[in-house]
Amino acid sequence: MAEENFTVVTEFILLGLTDRAELKVVLFVLFLVIYAITMMGNLGMIILIQITPKLHTPMYFFLRWLSFVDACYSTAIAPKMIVNLLAVKGTISFSACMVQHLCLAMFATTEVFLLSAMAYDRYVAIVNPLLYAVAMSKRKCVGLVTGSWICGIINALTHTISLGRLSFCDSNVVSHFFCEIPSLLKLSCSDTSMNELLLVILSGAIAMVTFSIVIISYVFIVVAILRIRSAAGRKRAFSTCASHMTAVTILYGSVSFNYIQPSSQFSVEQEKVVSVFYTLVIPMLNPLIYSLRNKEVKDAVKRTLGMKHFPC
Repeated sequence: MAEENFTVVTEFILLGLTDRAELKVVLFVLFLVIYAITMMGNLGMIILIQITPKLHTPMYFFLRWLSFVDACYSTAIAPKMIVNLLAVKGTISFSACMVQHLCLAMFATTEVFLLSAMAYDRYVAIVNPLLYAVAMSKRKCVGLVTGSWICGIINALTHTISLGRLSFCDSNVVSHFFCEIPSLLKLSCSDTSMNELLLVILSGAIAMVTFSIVIISYVFIVVAILRIRSAAGRKRAFSTCASHMTAVTILYGSVSFNYIQPSSQFSVEQEKVVSVFYTLVIPMLNPLIYSLRNKEVKDAVKRTLGMKHFPC
């Protein structure tokens, strides 16, 4: 048999969001601003929680780790995306692409588990307030955060190792602005059935477990709030979980929209826009959500900055 000629892929070309030169400059400025706000907001939240004794509670312990994950998640995508917007050809090496995918899978998985842990924390605080200090001990909080990271690392390594074993030849054009696993699987000249099965099983299991924890926690929270007789008490109880509910709704809403839309040529462009939202915009919004809707955070900012009046 004649030996088949093919070129082994050593780098990928990321098509990005657009090929229009006039839009690339605008997007460069826009995403540079978004990334700067993301880093300032999340790092500021981490520092604020660290230096404010009043915020050394389980709720803010989880929020500090959420801010760290958001900062890392955005950093795994934004710098390369911003640079590629002004590059003649947006390339990324094979090894860098694998590292980016590893980081994205790890931080995304860790974030959804952290959000479910935060939902459980709010459940304990509202449903069993007298046992809150015992139920959410420092050891348990550390265990929940550690478990979230372990799940993220295992999921990321599983997909990245299986992805690294595939062969990529001839085509190296990724129709996205980052190394997303479905886009990479389309380029492989190997059998990707096992990778696709892993993706469905693990993603489905993670989504089912974390979303179930969130839903069940909030069902009990709503029931507990409705049992509170005073309107002021109900409002106070609701305010303690309003920020988390907002963050969860935005994240799961954008991800769900990305996967329930019909498959079409137009939906590819829609997918990119929605991907920008949950990979770059949400990490920027989270610290704003938790600061603007949280009186304790606003008071801490006011004390830290020495301000007499802080706008609500």
